[in-house]
Amino acid sequence: MSLQTSLSGFLGAIAASATLIVSATDAQAEALTFTDIAGREVTLPEMPDKIILGEGRMMYAISAVTDGNPFEKIVGWNNDLILYDPDGFRKFEGVFPEDTARMINFGNPYAGDFSIEAVLESEADLVLLESGSLFKAQETGLIEKLDSAGVQVAFIDFRRNATENVVPSLLALGRILGEEKRAAEFIDFYIAQMRKVTNIVDAIPAEERPLVVVENAAGWQVDFCCWSFGPYNYGRFVELAGGTNYASTLANAYSVTLNLEGVIEADPTHFVATGANWAEFKPEVTSVLLGYEADDEGNQKRIQALAARAGFADLDAVKNGNYHAIFHQFYNSPYHFVAIQQLAKWFHPDDFEDLDPWETFTELHERFLPFEPSGTFWMSAPAAK
Repeated sequence: MSLQTSLSGFLGAIAASATLIVSATDAQAEALTFTDIAGREVTLPEMPDKIILGEGRMMYAISAVTDGNPFEKIVGWNNDLILYDPDGFRKFEGVFPEDTARMINFGNPYAGDFSIEAVLESEADLVLLESGSLFKAQETGLIEKLDSAGVQVAFIDFRRNATENVVPSLLALGRILGEEKRAAEFIDFYIAQMRKVTNIVDAIPAEERPLVVVENAAGWQVDFCCWSFGPYNYGRFVELAGGTNYASTLANAYSVTLNLEGVIEADPTHFVATGANWAEFKPEVTSVLLGYEADDEGNQKRIQALAARAGFADLDAVKNGNYHAIFHQFYNSPYHFVAIQQLAKWFHPDDFEDLDPWETFTELHERFLPFEPSGTFWMSAPAAK
């Protein structure tokens, strides 16, 4: 089966959640009607020129589907990209200094610092929100308030059901931004990279899939264990990469709090900690500060310290050199295929001997992103002596 045929089948399977209809109203304006990830029909009288992002990290996806300046139609955001991925923000800033400087910080859409008045002053056409926040948006009356002000809201998802919703979310962004061709090119690339793992993992028997514990934001809270994911987000990444996600055996939930004693009893084959450069926002973190400006020497000390925490040193994963750290922000990005490739190499090194996730990461930047790759986005602690 050709990649194009595979793509067509995939898109057909998600058509119900990604119906995008365009109808022309006149030569100058084009009305846009589409169904967003929350299943809501959104209608704009014309293509949006001013968009507000409920999360700044939506720029990961927007930059991948934009052939040109990804900030062209963005008037502001929540400043989470600056706070939680300053390395990534500085990459954008280095290429688009004037655009990043003019970004309005509208704050958290669900907190008191988000101003409807500021939205109106910006003359925004559309506010993009994460679908996992639908309930909060309804509970706080945000959707109703914005609608009353003539501002439409649309939901996309690169976090909660990331692998299920990535394609329809990218299709929606491509249509919203007038970048359908570019979005289709990136989707084709995404599917091809995912298939490099899933086509092999599909043949791996259940009994050969190692038990894996994922610690969400390891070191964010010092001496705390552990936040994890059920069969969503990084938990789903583990499953697609040929592992058995420990937290999924406990609860069918997005977020699962693990008990250290339970982790020790389970004694996973692999332990995966997520980390990013949070030290600028929260200096006391003991996380592995992965990202575009990562310090490998400093991070090796950090990962070894995490692996040496009370109770961890006796885990087989630590003893055997299978304590890993990976970039946290892959969890909120359409680039999660890179994380899945690296997880697969850790879990099944013989099956994925020829797979090179860094080569994939480099190609992603060369083809779709406005800056070059740098830094470190995953590493492993040496086997404990």
